[in-house]
Amino acid sequence: MPLTPLRLGYVPLIDAAPLIVAQEMGFAAEEGLEFQLLRLGAWAQARDMLGAGLIEAAHMLVPMPVAQALGLGPALPDLDLVMFLSQGGQAVAVSAVLAERLRDQGHDFDFRDARKAGRALHRAAPDRLRVGVPFHFSTQLELVRHWLGACGFSQAPEVVTVPPPLMAQSMAAGEVDAFCVGEPWASGAVDRGLASLLLPGTAIWASPPEKGLVLRRDYTAAQPQMTGALMRAVWRAGRWLDETENRDTAAEILSRREYLDLPPELAERGLTGRLQVTPSGEIRHVPDFIVFHAGAANFPWKSLAALFAQRIAQRHGLAPVPAMQKAMKHFRTDLYREHLREAGAALPGASARLEGALAQDCEVAAEKGQMILRADAFFDGTIFDPPFSS
Repeated sequence: MPLTPLRLGYVPLIDAAPLIVAQEMGFAAEEGLEFQLLRLGAWAQARDMLGAGLIEAAHMLVPMPVAQALGLGPALPDLDLVMFLSQGGQAVAVSAVLAERLRDQGHDFDFRDARKAGRALHRAAPDRLRVGVPFHFSTQLELVRHWLGACGFSQAPEVVTVPPPLMAQSMAAGEVDAFCVGEPWASGAVDRGLASLLLPGTAIWASPPEKGLVLRRDYTAAQPQMTGALMRAVWRAGRWLDETENRDTAAEILSRREYLDLPPELAERGLTGRLQVTPSGEIRHVPDFIVFHAGAANFPWKSLAALFAQRIAQRHGLAPVPAMQKAMKHFRTDLYREHLREAGAALPGASARLEGALAQDCEVAAEKGQMILRADAFFDGTIFDPPFSS
């Protein structure tokens, strides 16, 4: 039977792996699909191509459909996030100048204590830190603002948006003092002698939702079978990726010319959590640096939509409660349950929860039996309680 082509957009990062692996390892074909993977240069391009119907689905920063729901983007058809693709995978890097100042203070870049690192950076940084992030609506921006705000920075950083592959170039040009970006682009800057890694994103927030699979709402309504097949193929790819023995193979696939076009060793660092911190070769191991499936990592909690919406609304002068209500409608737990239940996905009984409440992995009741939820605590103990359950 001929396969049905499906156009998917992605930005070259290791967290695009579920889409790429689904095609390369046959999970898409098992569902009767052939993914036509379009490598894109920027996040706005992914959003705009999806909105224009030039692609059927996009690998997208989790806060982007939230911002669209709040009217903070171009006029496009409704965009819905149907599942998370990854948690974690980000790293905070500082310039060589800042790294030297931090070393002079005795900071050891041990990755263990976000508060200690933040306070050291506060002492070493200029009056107003210039921080590169991939987009104004990104988990990276939320991580940086939360972290610096809790570490004594009285002034919000000057945010500079830079496409991920250009982050090192921006630092080389002196446009940013630090950046937060997904791998492999932080490690790429280290390899070029331009930066040192100060923290993994998971040191700030244990399970930061990073990328989602986003589709147009009119497409999911008109093409339910295709939507389900796409979700199942990507979900199975995420499950395959979380088998430790598959990460080397994944690194080889991602590094190919048609995808990230980088040395496999560079892709492998982020996938294995074995990060080179400085150009001189110091190594830190970060367990669960990036997760694609385990611990219900794919479930699109509505409470996370509310969390991002509250923060975005506060920065843009919008009323938080209506913003949270709007955003929650775009995280489609209903489609997740409908299309992945038969595939064997563990499904929580509720679609919203306290965010940041789990200091360690926890077994909870599921629709059927029990399931494990990953630790999701913020380094400073912040807990977000959504004002409504659905």
